[in-house]
Amino acid sequence: MKKICVVGLGYIGLPTAAVFARAGYDIVGVDVNQQVVDKLNNGEVVIEEVGLPEVVKQVVADGKLIASTTPEEADVFIISVPTPIHDNCTANVDYVENATRAIIPYLKKGNIIIVESTIPPRTISDVVAPIIQENGFDPEQDVHLAHCPERVLPGRILIELIENTRIVGGLTPTATKKAADVYRAIVTGDIMETEAVTAEMSKLMENTFRDVNIALANELVKISAKLNVDAHKVIELANRHPRVNLHQPGPGVGGHCLAVDPYFIVEKAQEEALLIKLSRDINNSMPDFVVNQVNRLTIELCEPKIAVFGLTYKGNIDDVRESPALEIVEKLRSNSRFDIRVHDPHVRQEQVNMPLLSFEDALKGANLIVILTDHNEFKEMNSDEVTSLMSTPVVFDTKNCAQLDGEKLVHYRIGDLTNLRAIQE
Repeated sequence: MKKICVVGLGYIGLPTAAVFARAGYDIVGVDVNQQVVDKLNNGEVVIEEVGLPEVVKQVVADGKLIASTTPEEADVFIISVPTPIHDNCTANVDYVENATRAIIPYLKKGNIIIVESTIPPRTISDVVAPIIQENGFDPEQDVHLAHCPERVLPGRILIELIENTRIVGGLTPTATKKAADVYRAIVTGDIMETEAVTAEMSKLMENTFRDVNIALANELVKISAKLNVDAHKVIELANRHPRVNLHQPGPGVGGHCLAVDPYFIVEKAQEEALLIKLSRDINNSMPDFVVNQVNRLTIELCEPKIAVFGLTYKGNIDDVRESPALEIVEKLRSNSRFDIRVHDPHVRQEQVNMPLLSFEDALKGANLIVILTDHNEFKEMNSDEVTSLMSTPVVFDTKNCAQLDGEKLVHYRIGDLTNLRAIQE
């Protein structure tokens, strides 16, 4: 293995390409976005990830990583493109199909093809393999086809690409071993070998497990609101049990994995995946729940000024994909009674279709802060500064992250007993 072609230079594809390039392999990274390609060839990145700019700058300068809009011949092809959902919550595998077709003219017998994109069960066998076969290659004999799902945490991607256990599932046992050996060249964690469909399902269940458990915590918040119970105290006490670990509630679930992957299972087994579907519905209902609480908190004000802090689906990243914060902001902006000011220090203006303000401009004269993302900047806010800038210093913290206090400042949390009593009808 000397040369690797990585198709898709997004939040996973680019770090993957960079890590292999840093290990000494010749990498051609492929993306349909000319701006991404141009910036990368100048040693620049357009996504925010700890340590990535430095690595990319070095491997591009060393000539180990070159970006292009078209693939090239290589020993290994890694497909790392998005798999969003359609409006009916079924998987859109068009990007995977297009990427597979794009590499066909450059395939040679003996090549290894690895799909890292998260995909519904049987996509390797029922979608990718037929495309390869239609173009004159036997997907079980001529090439080695496998699935190796990414399983990394934004903010730690460069670390976890190396240290995390990887699951590799091939269309054939030989493909499994060949693909696993690709990762053994850089991964210090365990490499678990299996068949393709099991690898596909394993990734989906990792994220579904988390989604279901978050839904349980969010449902607790709704129940607690009805019964006047402090959900956070309930979680704290219940988690003292040695075999209980309730998750934390929040404004909803976002990102390219947790908010999407469970639907891939539901799509393939609608009558069986009842709990998974219900959990998705619960988590999808949280933006409305948050908006309802904002309405109650501001019920006595004619034209409340609301500072919304955070648009990304989690803290300290710039990723707004499937973020419930975006839905919440749009719902708040649709209410003409509200004056909405949005601030997120990690998001660029071109990423969103709403004006972004500075911390001071968003906060000046505000009646309420709504925290939707747990950025460090929000965890470290100064109580005195917040109080001095706001008209009525009230904070609604849906991420339970801010450390704010003071006689003049009121700090509510989603699911908090004090919050619930204050906004009860």
